Amino acid sequence: MKSQKPPILVTEKLAEAPLAWLKRAAQVTEAAPNTPAFAAAAPAALGLVVRTYTTVDDALLARLPALRVVGRAGVGVDNIDLVACARRGVMVVNTPDANTQAVVEYVLCLLCDALRPRVFLDRALDQAAWDAARSEIAAQRQMSELTLGILGVGRIGTRLAQVAAAIGFRVLLHDLREIDASQCGGGEIVPLSRLLAESNVISVHVDGRPSNRNFLSADRLAQMRPDVLLINTSRGMVLPASDLAGFLGANPLARAVLDVHDPEPIAANCPLLGLRAAFLAPHLASRSETAMENMSWVVRDVVTAAQGGSPKHPVDAAALSHD
Repeated sequence: MKSQKPPILVTEKLAEAPLAWLKRAAQVTEAAPNTPAFAAAAPAALGLVVRTYTTVDDALLARLPALRVVGRAGVGVDNIDLVACARRGVMVVNTPDANTQAVVEYVLCLLCDALRPRVFLDRALDQAAWDAARSEIAAQRQMSELTLGILGVGRIGTRLAQVAAAIGFRVLLHDLREIDASQCGGGEIVPLSRLLAESNVISVHVDGRPSNRNFLSADRLAQMRPDVLLINTSRGMVLPASDLAGFLGANPLARAVLDVHDPEPIAANCPLLGLRAAFLAPHLASRSETAMENMSWVVRDVVTAAQGGSPKHPVDAAALSHD
């Protein structure tokens, strides 16, 4: 007989409303994997809900013999061993479009910060100081004069292309799979070499497949413009920190804005720390209240699958989104 309230383990913080719903629908234990509470609840757990920093591998799965489903409160499933889950008959579910708008808005904010310098006043100024403040702040070029290269054109890359084209960027697109340019604001699909060579700005939106590790290593960085603005909000492992530090050192006009890192938190010996042209953020792209709640609603699919039903968003390992 099915339990009306399946036992579910939650290892990381969820948004308030989805967590309250889950507690009404299931027997919930909130505990990190290294805690006694997790160990006590693990043998009976039918569902596991994780976010970014819980690694679901063979070792963790071995502690969860009754597990039916892993829910990733987010999009990427880089921290979940899909093969190990499949081998044990454990379904994986996620929230594929939960943070698209949040990430695109964040990239747009980064673009504005980098390309349109601003100053705000905290006191009254006389005419001379007013004129001096105005003369010091001027964007070198408008966005309509620049080329934006989008590397990885899944949900986020597609939406960013639409927004960027509407602003006036010339948009170049590259992806491993076929792209429908008509959905991308009229952006031009180009080989990787052209995107790297011609883009004033490059925004990275690739997935976490193993072949993307060190994808933008020194040889590909060397193909970029010496004044490129490089933005990465996808995966830290795409961009070797030592290679990027070397590129920035050799190209004083280049800048890099990184929201993701490998590892996280940033290690004390990271060669990018302290570099004038490297701007490092603590993984904020999806940090809007709306996106975080959207991602946490993975709990609905987790309960459905734990009870033997068919969830709306099972992860297809062979056709993962690029973001």
